[in-house]
Amino acid sequence: MMDWLYDNWLWLFYISEWIIRLAMLPVVTRKRQPISAMAWLLAIFLVPWLGLLLYALLGQYRLPRKRTKRHARLYRELGYLGESLAKVSSPLSADARDALDPAARTAVHLAETLGDMPLLAGNDVELISDSAALISRLVADIDAATHHVHLLYYIFENDQAGGRVLDALTRAVQRGVICRVLVDAVGSKLLLRKKQARAIEAAGIHLHHALPVGLFRRQFARVDLRNHRKVAIIDGTVGYAGSQNLIRPSYGTKGFVWRDLSVRLTGPIVLELQVVFVTDWSFETGEMLDEIQWFPHPALTGDVPIQALPSGPSYPTENYQRLVVDSLYGARQRVTITTPYLVPDEPFLQACQTAVLRGVTVEIILPRRSDKTIINAVSQAYAGQLCEMGVRIHLYEQGLLHAKTMAVDEGIAFIGSSNFDIRSFALDFEINLLCFGSDVTEMLRAQQQAYIADSTELTLAAWHNRPKHTRLIQNISKLFSPLL
Repeated sequence: MMDWLYDNWLWLFYISEWIIRLAMLPVVTRKRQPISAMAWLLAIFLVPWLGLLLYALLGQYRLPRKRTKRHARLYRELGYLGESLAKVSSPLSADARDALDPAARTAVHLAETLGDMPLLAGNDVELISDSAALISRLVADIDAATHHVHLLYYIFENDQAGGRVLDALTRAVQRGVICRVLVDAVGSKLLLRKKQARAIEAAGIHLHHALPVGLFRRQFARVDLRNHRKVAIIDGTVGYAGSQNLIRPSYGTKGFVWRDLSVRLTGPIVLELQVVFVTDWSFETGEMLDEIQWFPHPALTGDVPIQALPSGPSYPTENYQRLVVDSLYGARQRVTITTPYLVPDEPFLQACQTAVLRGVTVEIILPRRSDKTIINAVSQAYAGQLCEMGVRIHLYEQGLLHAKTMAVDEGIAFIGSSNFDIRSFALDFEINLLCFGSDVTEMLRAQQQAYIADSTELTLAAWHNRPKHTRLIQNISKLFSPLL
């Protein structure tokens, strides 16, 4: 028997490949977008065994039903908080909504329908583009905390940046402040090493990981569904959100400096960030934080209406993608986007093209070089395609532009953790803020103009004259964009 298998292994291998191809055809095409299904079938038909392995690890982009139901139950249990939030600054919030133009009111309604978070007026917003300044402000706020500090971050490392935050948390615990830290199990794997984690917990800081992975611990559909949020809440009155992780700005690939943009917030909107943290914390730890002590009555500290939009694979729709596409269709004058990774889907491309055809100026600012080679090739390929559509593409030259923003006309500013790629739209847990009003939009546009000043605009001539090998790499990489 062994001799027969040895003599015929090539035929058996060939037959097994066709069994995989035919068996996976109905599996891949079930409940999947055609373009994504085509990409997976291409991979499986070209290299069946490798494609099968990759599909087993990465093929399902939704959470298992059990986990989705648990998430929905948590939202129902915490649902009264959303109702309370809606009353916090009413009728101020109602007046703020009425003062918005029709396109902005449409965005508010859509975001509320998608994410269950109401528009809240009475907030103050500070944009922070310097990484060291962000860490210093956060440390100062933690040092001033009197009740609790809640941190939710994709990457948190005990280095010269994150270490300062850990030291501040330790000081806070010594004052009797309750400190909870929730980090992604993959993004913050160094912080979660046993020795490091034990030292943090020994200091009195409650540390927990989100979305753990392992051969026998797969609690979700694919290993790369990550919690990509960056949120800090101090005493329920001060909040942070945006693109910056708690790590030095020169981490990762040698020679890159990460350029981030975050916001420091006060006012009722901080309570929406708290809802997001409490939901994730309760989901991962089982500890319900629904007491009023975590949701103090907020002071009205400014005049900016803001709305939070959480998104992720636990939602039935791709929340942020829907909002971005709708905003592109509703834009009348100008849309400016910054993102480190650009892997758009077809609706996003069509919305950009339609906006340009209507006379809207659409511009996207990307880093010229990225820390991810394949995604950089795909981003550059789509940048060229958008350039051909009439979208102005600016390639940032001063490091890795990591800010994730979108300014629409003169009245809506989007700032958050979500890239403009399929991964962030569909696979990762994200949090983005919709800030309304000319003042905050002008602040964001000023920062975007600073990025443009350090960029080189991609021209059609440069795009068409790129080297043939670059063209080939980009075109091949683009075929697999639905899988990225």
